[in-house]
Amino acid sequence: NVSLATWFKTVLDLPRAVWDSWRMLVEFHPDVVIGVGGYASGPAMFAASLSGLPTLAFEPNVVPGFANRLVAPMVSAAAVHFQETCRYFRRCRVTGVPVRQAFFEVPDNQNKNGPTTLLIFGGSQGAHSINQAMIESLPLLREMLTNLRVVHQTGERDYNDAQEAYQRAGVSAEVYRFVDDMPAAFARADLLICRSGASTVAEVAAAGKPAVFIPFARAADDHQRVNAQALERAGAAVMLEESNLTSKRLVELLSSLLQDGKRLKQMGAAARGLAHPQAARDIAAMAARLAAYDT
Repeated sequence: NVSLATWFKTVLDLPRAVWDSWRMLVEFHPDVVIGVGGYASGPAMFAASLSGLPTLAFEPNVVPGFANRLVAPMVSAAAVHFQETCRYFRRCRVTGVPVRQAFFEVPDNQNKNGPTTLLIFGGSQGAHSINQAMIESLPLLREMLTNLRVVHQTGERDYNDAQEAYQRAGVSAEVYRFVDDMPAAFARADLLICRSGASTVAEVAAAGKPAVFIPFARAADDHQRVNAQALERAGAAVMLEESNLTSKRLVELLSSLLQDGKRLKQMGAAARGLAHPQAARDIAAMAARLAAYDT
């Protein structure tokens, strides 16, 4: 799903970028080159492969990004998050995505007392469509879920509107522009509403939390939707596409999930089953083996 203009620009820029990358490799003499995708990664991986250096591609999404797809035929090996990603690479291992240890230490809420807690976030800048749908759903949500508490990271743009909306609706809420301690916020939550980028998906799995994923519709190669589908198939999440995101649909979904503790528990367990606590160590071990070090 890359435009023709992008392909042409890549072809025109690639020789100079590969040359600059080769000069850097000559200067630093690396034993192995690890590419994590993105415009800076592709030329370096090309240069390393042409120089005979071992290369390791890291791909956290189900569908590899443009740069990793370009270098896939020539890399020595790939570390991926999802088994289905291996079809893009010759040599592949499912390692998962490195995640802070604090996410793995998030307890489940099986014996939790107090209100049902919903955590909503859309990345560091928030997600306007999610914020708006939640604001519009509050009057009906309050009628259907009387024992509800919301923790909502809105970003800067919708912060004031969201605060006022919760107050008008009489819904207990903590509204933040940005949440500094996300593992602590996860620990309080019975259910998450969030995007489905690679890092978020990995953190949800590490914490073992049930989630409603609302993929960013304009993400490159629609990768967020494919990520969300992978967890939905595993029974760890429910996907609600942005094109279907209305206050009515959101209330119906939340009411169904938040009143079904057994299902939430099953979803959380399924999410935890997809976690990879040793991801960083496994990726490092792959790199060391490629560099001919005995681990």
